[in-house]
Amino acid sequence: MNKYTIGLSVTYHDSALAIVDEQGRVLFAEATERFLQNKRALNCEPDQLALISSLLEQYCPDPDEITIAINWQKNRPLYETVVNQLGCLSAPGLLRQGIKRLCSLLENYKLHHMIACQRQSIHLAGINLVRTVRQSYPACRLSFVDFDHHLTHAATACFTSPYQQAACAVIDSFGENGSMAFYRYEHGQLQRIHETRGTGSIGFYYMKITELCGFDWLKGEEWKVMGLAPYGRLNPVLYDLLKATVTVEGFQCRHRGADLFKVVDQLQDFKRGVDEPIETAADLAFTGQFFFAELMAQLLEHLHQETGLENLALAGGCGLNSAFNGHITQRTGFKSVYIPSAPADDGTALGAALLGCYGKKPAPIRKEALSPYLGSVITDQAVERFREINQTFIIEHLPGRIVVETARRLSQGALIAWVQGRAEFGPRALGNRSILADPRCAKTQDAINRRIKFREKYRPFAPAILAEYGSAYFEQYQDSPYMDKTLTIRSDKRAQLGAVCHVDGTGRLQSVTEQRNARFYALLTAFYDLTDVPVLLNTSFNVMGKPLVHSLEDCLTVLMSTGLDALVVNDYLITKNKDESA
Repeated sequence: MNKYTIGLSVTYHDSALAIVDEQGRVLFAEATERFLQNKRALNCEPDQLALISSLLEQYCPDPDEITIAINWQKNRPLYETVVNQLGCLSAPGLLRQGIKRLCSLLENYKLHHMIACQRQSIHLAGINLVRTVRQSYPACRLSFVDFDHHLTHAATACFTSPYQQAACAVIDSFGENGSMAFYRYEHGQLQRIHETRGTGSIGFYYMKITELCGFDWLKGEEWKVMGLAPYGRLNPVLYDLLKATVTVEGFQCRHRGADLFKVVDQLQDFKRGVDEPIETAADLAFTGQFFFAELMAQLLEHLHQETGLENLALAGGCGLNSAFNGHITQRTGFKSVYIPSAPADDGTALGAALLGCYGKKPAPIRKEALSPYLGSVITDQAVERFREINQTFIIEHLPGRIVVETARRLSQGALIAWVQGRAEFGPRALGNRSILADPRCAKTQDAINRRIKFREKYRPFAPAILAEYGSAYFEQYQDSPYMDKTLTIRSDKRAQLGAVCHVDGTGRLQSVTEQRNARFYALLTAFYDLTDVPVLLNTSFNVMGKPLVHSLEDCLTVLMSTGLDALVVNDYLITKNKDESA
């Protein structure tokens, strides 16, 4: 019998879909935003009607049984049920007065909007998938399972890790009952140690810092806080105010005292005005990140002391804070840290699928971490079809030569989009949907921002490095396969890496090995042979505000509408006609 489990992240933001077979082999995993080309895919179903038929045909041929697993429990918390009955989760309800303010850094209407969107997403979970299966495979049996949200995060982190034994922390904005959960992972099984309850949330705290800096967390702009922070300094007055809002005691995250709302109002004095330059928020970003790191370090050190384990698997939206992640082994007793390629809610689609597949059976122990290259493919056939009608670009097919030719152009200063194989699962380009450049000249950073990304100049670019040279270029080097850790670049190497060295001397690196990505490893090696530098600038193949490219048409649109010098798709080198690039 052909049995499959399809995991759906039905969170109202960052929805995603994952498919595993009966043995737990991951066949596909991708965020909805890629197909829709709609950043974060807010309030969009993961099982898009326009997509699901082709996914079933490709990855679930002739299914006899499909289990649909979702990343939230359908039995909703008491508070949510009550405010829904009171009408607070409707559009007019968001305006309703006289409702007691929740003990949170965010206003009620924002919290209720999130709850309402989440509730609707859960209500519609799998409806498109069921319709499609009933039409295309009427004999296929369907079953449904739903899981605790934090458990799906933990499953993604632990079941995809190379660990036999680990402590696991899930830290995000909220789950069914609270914002955090902690687990012990042993023998392929997860045992919950503690789950928080209430509105205390480090995720909400960071969302508030994002707001105060003048950014939009609905758009996922927490990244900007991390990028801006190194330009600032600690503000003692602000630091004391932040400490008066949130406290960590053991595994608990609580709001401090009865004067929370008074303190929150005082924080507004530090908010960047709409017309003020971004640089005015630098001290706010630094202080906010500084206190965030303190809270996280306290929690994780307590987890270490409670478990006595050396390995940490970290998940939840806060697991995307690479600036802190690089310091975990220095600030806690953990000696090894694994963060999956998709630690936020898109990743929970995979966690739900694996939980649905394994049931009560232990998950198999992996010898190495699961590959992040689980998404869609741009085929040679798509390029050839376009080549037949193309009158705009120069398209060269260079099998056996594409790596060396690309490395040569990069060494001469070209800005090149590099598209190979399956797309990355998670928010970061890891050498399959990347824009690449020579890291040696600091001006390259400005050129990419000006000609391609159209984004703020203070945001850094990532260095992708041959892993065997990591210790030669980074202090206290740690493996960082998914750009999950920011480390300090050695002082004698910073001038050599001007385009990827941030203002504080750090870089959010990707450790590249031949086993993880043979083609990208070969390109880095060829560049090293030409330049004696085992590093490339690696940034996502998109423009600001858009997701990573999905189709060949997306790739060509970015090539045509930006200052990219070339596009490489598999073994094809695509450049603009001279008349077009003039």
